[in-house]
Amino acid sequence: MRSPIGVGHALPLAIVVALGVSACHGDHDDSTPQPQANVLPSFIAGTVRTQSYDGNSDDLLTAGLGKTGLASAAAPAIANAAQPTAAELRRLAIWSNYRALVDMTSNGGYGRFWGPNVDVNGNDTLGEGKIAGKEYLAFADDGSGKQNVSVLVQIPASFNADQPCIVTATSSGSRGVYGAISAAGEWGLKHGCAVAYTDKGSGNGAHELSTNRVTLIDGTLQDANAAGNASLFTANLGNTDAGTYNSQFPNRYAFKHAHSQQNPEQDWGKNTLQAIQFAYWALNDSYGTLNGSTRTVRYNPGSITTIAASVSNGGGASLAAAEQDTSGLITAVVVGEPQINVRVPSQVSVTQGGVPVGAFGKPLADYMTLANLLEPCAALAPAAAGAPYLTALPLATTTAIRTARCSALAANGVIAGADTVTQATNALALLHQNGYETDSDVLHAPMWDSQAVPAVAVTYANAYARASASANLCNFSFGTTSSTGAAGVTPAVSPMLTVFGNGNGVPPTNGINLVYNAGTAGAFDHRLATADASYAGAACLRTLWTNGGLTTSVEAIKVNANLHGKPTIIVQGRADALVPINHASRPYVGTNQLLEGGASKLSFYEITNGQHFDAFLGVAGFDNRFVPLHYYNIQALNLMWSHLKSGTPLPPSQVVHTVPRGGSPGAAPALTVANLPAIAANPGGNAITVSNGAVNVPN
Repeated sequence: MRSPIGVGHALPLAIVVALGVSACHGDHDDSTPQPQANVLPSFIAGTVRTQSYDGNSDDLLTAGLGKTGLASAAAPAIANAAQPTAAELRRLAIWSNYRALVDMTSNGGYGRFWGPNVDVNGNDTLGEGKIAGKEYLAFADDGSGKQNVSVLVQIPASFNADQPCIVTATSSGSRGVYGAISAAGEWGLKHGCAVAYTDKGSGNGAHELSTNRVTLIDGTLQDANAAGNASLFTANLGNTDAGTYNSQFPNRYAFKHAHSQQNPEQDWGKNTLQAIQFAYWALNDSYGTLNGSTRTVRYNPGSITTIAASVSNGGGASLAAAEQDTSGLITAVVVGEPQINVRVPSQVSVTQGGVPVGAFGKPLADYMTLANLLEPCAALAPAAAGAPYLTALPLATTTAIRTARCSALAANGVIAGADTVTQATNALALLHQNGYETDSDVLHAPMWDSQAVPAVAVTYANAYARASASANLCNFSFGTTSSTGAAGVTPAVSPMLTVFGNGNGVPPTNGINLVYNAGTAGAFDHRLATADASYAGAACLRTLWTNGGLTTSVEAIKVNANLHGKPTIIVQGRADALVPINHASRPYVGTNQLLEGGASKLSFYEITNGQHFDAFLGVAGFDNRFVPLHYYNIQALNLMWSHLKSGTPLPPSQVVHTVPRGGSPGAAPALTVANLPAIAANPGGNAITVSNGAVNVPN
């Protein structure tokens, strides 16, 4: 335990210097300011890795692939598939993470509205868009080696030391440290800003239990015992013998977000602040005056314009960081579709078109376990007909799964109805009653079929329960499966070799699937383990929430929505079916206004026809129905930049009514500005109003 600094305790010289406190040495003249040494933050563990990139063979934004290489459906080549190098894994990670968060089709906007070739004014002038510069990479840890949060700083060669700026890019989802490179990193690098990344301790760390191999900070592999505290994540199996577990559950994997037993979400705000502090140190290391063998401090906390920016739970982490910031590290905040758990006061209310919404302000543990239970059935409701199809399973199999899930829900009294259509209609109505918008009706099928919702439900339940991998919470595990879905098969090539580059931290990923251990014929892919797609496991996850088993951890992650007057923009799509807008942005806005009143500088832009996964917009049925939220995230960052640099007022909160591209699924016409009306300086009847915590959203 670290001792607090109190009366009667002498400050070590390193701390004196770090805090900027003057110290007397011999006959030194106290009136002469002494240079302040650039001291590495105390939370940095181990070695800081640095690497410079020339902007041709390799670079910060595209890992040498350029705009063309990022757009290629073929992954970057690895010379020796059995032993990828750190550089190859970095290139693969940048390629996969960039593509994961934006629409990569030209008709959808890549290369025209966004992409490495598009300059800060939205014009195609940057060619392949490679950006020269330097990277700093390290772990932030509490000394135990169990946290090992990856923090990364990119400093572009275009950085202006006299007009410094930092943009954060906290990873979305459970992705690795490059997880928000397209969402926020690209914008920051193009504006000459240093970009502060973090995987927020939920990053893409994996442990192959059968071989005891783990990933290191650069994605290369090592035996867990040999790696020690250098491991990105090593599973703790508790009292379970590893040999016994591997015998009973072969070819299983532990993942950091699910199995670290740290409830990492409670530190996402702190991790984002740590990334900023690390960026300050890196900038001082690059631009401070050399004084002997050390650099002096050029930038003190608060002296650099810093925008906390990211999307999804990276956006939630940015909001949490702004709330926790007591040192003036964050100047402003711009986030998209934030996954945030708000401590909502009783005075807050949410209406749309003057009508109270079904529910609002529920935490993720509540709405995700409910959606995981209901969505396969709700997908059969007539109102959800024609949904985009996002699964490799045959349609007949998927229909049978959905029908059986409806029957199981009815048999267990969750929904009513004697026939499938009635049951499905009731399941969809129950989602509406719990805050899901009708705008997202056609998205329940793809959210479950793509396994986004089941994967998140299982991962977060494990995280909140602080469960070890050996616990097999609700009979779920992560493992490799055969072509028929049977679990425990030994893969021809270990997914560990490229999990750092291809993985997203939430199985199913990179050949590691979500397994239900108690299937009818043994352990199987959870969709195929039982006729009703492992209903008992989904019901168990739901019960963990309703019985209060996750309450303590969920309370620890809730935020208060007090941004301390920081200029802030939140952008979210109304059709978001993963993080429903009624449980994220809308109650956050109401709670913030109630707490900050007239001091609040928060603007909220709600985008119609916007959903959570822009990468899906290249899929038939998404392309003609939905518009890219990323376009509005860029616009919001530009508005904030103009506000900070020129004093331009931020447009007030509003609904932006977009126009879908239309056409046939899979053959939508090219996206144009006619589909994407600008955020208005004077929204008129589209204005979102907030008074005494009451949020009123026009239709």
